[in-house]
Amino acid sequence: MAAQSRPKIAAVITVYRKHSHAQHIVDRFLEGYGWNGTHHHPAMDLVSLYVDQVGADDLSRDRAERFPQMKIYPTIAETLTLGGSKLAVDGVVLVGEHGNYPKTEKGQVQYPRYQFFQQIVDVYKSSGRSVPLFNDKHLSWNWAWAKEMYDTSRKMGFPFQAGSSLAVTWRIPSVEMPLGTKMSEALCVCYGGVDSYDFHGLETIQCMVERRRGFESGVKWMQAYRGDKFWDAYKEGVWPKKLVEAALCRSHTLTPAREGFNDVFPSMDDMRRLVKDPVAYRYEHADGVKSTMLLMNGLVKDFNFAAFIDGHVVPFSTQMYLPMPDGRTTLASFFSPLNNNMEKMFLTGKAQYPVERTLLTTGLTAAGVDSLFQGQKRLDTPHLRIPYQPAKESTFWRT
Repeated sequence: MAAQSRPKIAAVITVYRKHSHAQHIVDRFLEGYGWNGTHHHPAMDLVSLYVDQVGADDLSRDRAERFPQMKIYPTIAETLTLGGSKLAVDGVVLVGEHGNYPKTEKGQVQYPRYQFFQQIVDVYKSSGRSVPLFNDKHLSWNWAWAKEMYDTSRKMGFPFQAGSSLAVTWRIPSVEMPLGTKMSEALCVCYGGVDSYDFHGLETIQCMVERRRGFESGVKWMQAYRGDKFWDAYKEGVWPKKLVEAALCRSHTLTPAREGFNDVFPSMDDMRRLVKDPVAYRYEHADGVKSTMLLMNGLVKDFNFAAFIDGHVVPFSTQMYLPMPDGRTTLASFFSPLNNNMEKMFLTGKAQYPVERTLLTTGLTAAGVDSLFQGQKRLDTPHLRIPYQPAKESTFWRT
């Protein structure tokens, strides 16, 4: 009996520089990575690469020299066909993050994920077959394009997996929201920018609340708060202070409110002093559950989740742990479970978690940006009535 050949993978990326998402992901396919106490080499070969922007800090040429099994092609079509006329790979990785791209009037970076996706799908169509596709982070800055990407994947029937490391990285403590949990409110305190890390905060919330009783039913409305309106809402109790405190208790990076004192937990006045440009996205799910994402730069540098669960006085809480690269390595270790779940999809032909989660968080990110742009007004979101069920098995990293 002939041995089964190793799957061939193509990567379509914006840039390949140190600490870019492409470097974290593609390097793992080429060099392997630490996993479960050993060095793991993927059971597949990354054989082709398209790089949209090549700068002075580019690493792709170095990787092509060191890993001759990977060839760089000038177009996306050639990357998928290996220079031929038909699809010649068994899976595709799309990383449209980082690079020099224009911004919209709302401040959204116009990463070309949709355009890359369309060119990938064109090869699928002309070849009469399709293969699993992974898309890093949210689907697109443009909601209509994101929805089209989702609809296309469903119409053509290929496995489509997306999102970031937040849903699959370590958790401290290492806990999962039990399936069927009855909850009333959820919140994430995190950091970063709008149309950037806000997606990560929303994904942190969504990978937990999707497991509640009845599962996900979509979102009815969204309202963003910024600056003075943020602090007014905080003071008025628009989102529960008890959940903020529970989330902050999980932070490893909480800025001490007062030096030289035992009590360093911040009061609201301390927060106002430390956080110069706070942003909140508050929204209501179709079943009445409310969620809030708080970007609080200057207070924390991590992603902390808390929720009210029926029957429990103390909020459920955990941190999505993202240890950043230090001088000993150029790879952020929290990308390892993201890669591992990609590999499982390429080997099994099945997405490891629902792409509807990423579709919803893509829409929530866009709605938050729109609310800010429209003077922080509340926006109805009938287009985000996206019901789905979570994966039964947990996909976050336990070691």
